[in-house]
Amino acid sequence: MKNPQKFSTTIGNRAKLQTELVGTFFKDSVERAKDRNGRAQELEQVMKDPRTTDQIKIQKTNAMRKSEVNFLRFLRTSEKPGNYHTVKIIGKGAFGEVKLVQRRHDNKVYALKSLIKAEMFKKDQLAHVRAERDILANADSPWLVKLHTSFQDSTFLYMLMEFLPGGDLMTMLIKYEIFSEDITRFYMAELVLAIEAVHKLGFIHRDIKPDNILLDKGGHIKLTDFGLSTGFHKEHSASFYQNLMSASSRASHTNRNSVSIDQIQLTVSNRNQINTWRKSRRQLAYSTVGTPDYIAPEIFGGRGYDYACDWWSVGTIMFECLIGWPPFCAEHANDTYRKIVEWRRYLHFPPEQPLTRDTEDFVKGLICDAQDRLGRVGGAAEIKRHAFFRGVVWDQLRRIRAPFEPKLQSATDTQYFPIDEIPQTDNSAALRAQNEAMGGEEATMSLPFIGYTYKRFDAFRGN
Repeated sequence: MKNPQKFSTTIGNRAKLQTELVGTFFKDSVERAKDRNGRAQELEQVMKDPRTTDQIKIQKTNAMRKSEVNFLRFLRTSEKPGNYHTVKIIGKGAFGEVKLVQRRHDNKVYALKSLIKAEMFKKDQLAHVRAERDILANADSPWLVKLHTSFQDSTFLYMLMEFLPGGDLMTMLIKYEIFSEDITRFYMAELVLAIEAVHKLGFIHRDIKPDNILLDKGGHIKLTDFGLSTGFHKEHSASFYQNLMSASSRASHTNRNSVSIDQIQLTVSNRNQINTWRKSRRQLAYSTVGTPDYIAPEIFGGRGYDYACDWWSVGTIMFECLIGWPPFCAEHANDTYRKIVEWRRYLHFPPEQPLTRDTEDFVKGLICDAQDRLGRVGGAAEIKRHAFFRGVVWDQLRRIRAPFEPKLQSATDTQYFPIDEIPQTDNSAALRAQNEAMGGEEATMSLPFIGYTYKRFDAFRGN
């Protein structure tokens, strides 16, 4: 816009909105064309295979045409929360909630995450929510939770994801308190593969903790909650949104920054003090405070960080699995921060919980200075070579029977979620009505969320 000072703030915001809309439209069109071309090339390779019969060629071609037509039709449809029936609220956080829902069209089950736009705006979470959407849209890994579609209305942002009925690792730790080294090895091996998948996408997770490690119906893990992830793209930087919305008043920034599985049996011990701490940790997960227990010192040390910060988190989670609590836990968050920064002073392995030499060496190789940390140079490949993982067949992990397999009664079974701790009051309709009564979404509020909508090609196939 030439001479923007001649126009009012409202007109200026509308101009920015239109500019972003046009740019996003062409960007999305190019990306979809690339994806479509990739699918066409895959089909062409099948056609060139001399083992492919004429009948199979016809079947594959017709199936691809049908899929492309259905996807184009899907792109023209409008997703909305009314398309889904809420079964239960299975998670609540500072800025929104996660519901177990069923699609009204076919009763298929999903997890629907909703985030309040106004809270994203006020609490400077715009870069975080965009990073989460982007990593899930780009991900196609069995180790990361699958995003089917993301959409929005004037009040909420929505992410429709696969429902993982096994709950999370925090719930497992509350129930069983400590794991054996074999069980810990299994979960840490799967976690390494999940982090490797994130890093291959060019992202750092930055917030790996037991709450964000979910279990599928087979008991295998998947990473979720990428709200603090960064891919170093401009849309993942708070300054991008501050510049985009420079005409708007902004709230101050809030900082938060030999595996023989078949024979393994989990045992329950009785350590009330650990459980009391963990239950208070669960409450922190629902608040704006969060928990720093698993965060690498370089993240809040102001010295810069890289992919290695995620490997520190693996070390702290592994310590908790084996010992019963994170290595730097404290009653107050400030004390936890101090302990993490002064980790040499506070990292201690209690003698009543003896670990094998390889296990302790591996933990120490992760909970250390970034420049000395395992994985700092060689990434996941370096981690996998450590003696702690001797005997792990990495490409077979997901085919191995997990130590814990959820015993589900139905497709909507939520017994592995702390439902009793989560208020089941659904305030979404009231919030939406209140927002609409106030005039709906202003151009200022629309700007940060342009391009958020996403639809996966195979969103509702085979689910």
